[in-house]
Amino acid sequence: MTDEVRHYLNCRPGGVYVDGTLGGAGHARTILEASAPDGILIGLDQDADAVANARIVLAPYAGRVRWVHENFSRLAEVLSQLGFSGVDGILLDLGLSLHHLEASGRGFSFLREEPLDMRMDTRSTQTAADLVARLRENDLKTILRDYGEERFAGRIARALVAARRRQPIRTSAELARIVCAALPKRGRDRIHPATRSFMALRIAVNRELERLAEFMHQLPGLLRPGGRVCILTFHSLEDRIVKHGLKALEAHSDGGAGFPAPAPAFEAVMKILTRKVVRPRPEEIAANPMARSTKLRAAERI
Repeated sequence: MTDEVRHYLNCRPGGVYVDGTLGGAGHARTILEASAPDGILIGLDQDADAVANARIVLAPYAGRVRWVHENFSRLAEVLSQLGFSGVDGILLDLGLSLHHLEASGRGFSFLREEPLDMRMDTRSTQTAADLVARLRENDLKTILRDYGEERFAGRIARALVAARRRQPIRTSAELARIVCAALPKRGRDRIHPATRSFMALRIAVNRELERLAEFMHQLPGLLRPGGRVCILTFHSLEDRIVKHGLKALEAHSDGGAGFPAPAPAFEAVMKILTRKVVRPRPEEIAANPMARSTKLRAAERI
């Protein structure tokens, strides 16, 4: 959704912008082009591979880029360290990159035989294999149900516990086989049977929802007046946090999703720009089927 991101961020020359999820650096390039000739980009990613790739892809713009290997939930600290009191725009693209699925070798894909890792930041010590090996059956069920919205969470958790008694579950292919065998043949969705389980474990390993909520709480203090935020989400759990978080910053009400009710003297600090969630155009979905579940929400600092 490059055109939509360009529109809602409203980049201009001389501005300071953040791409909090560099990934393949496509959005970062768009921001740099739109803010030429002197706009600054602060590029973050928790995956060192993404930062290294972005340095290569964005080499022509290197003088205007600040590179940071960090999760976007720590953006306030990053800006302070770089000497910025606020920025003019922030982009988060929360989707899993093709690199993670096809080239990282960390077990994000149920179609590959790779170590069951799923860490986006390899400085973290907890892997998906660790969770599968040590969590109690009920805790595994909770993760699969709450993070993956998996209706057969109980059956899968029982199967994982039974399988690990025989031998450790070490690879993504082993995990996928166990999950598929645990599900009934009838009533399966059209997606791969292991899709939700892999998503749930990835979210748990990387603390994705907690970190997104932390970012939403910080958001007003990160933006200069008139600054904008644009967030691309790919499943309902992420979108719910963003939706309710923005509403809590705009309205005199409890934002839900872990956002406390504002104090009586609370004044709106954000203006929502996307009253209806923005979806990818049909031609983009046709060209890139992975985009079909994308939702874009944007807001402006008052």
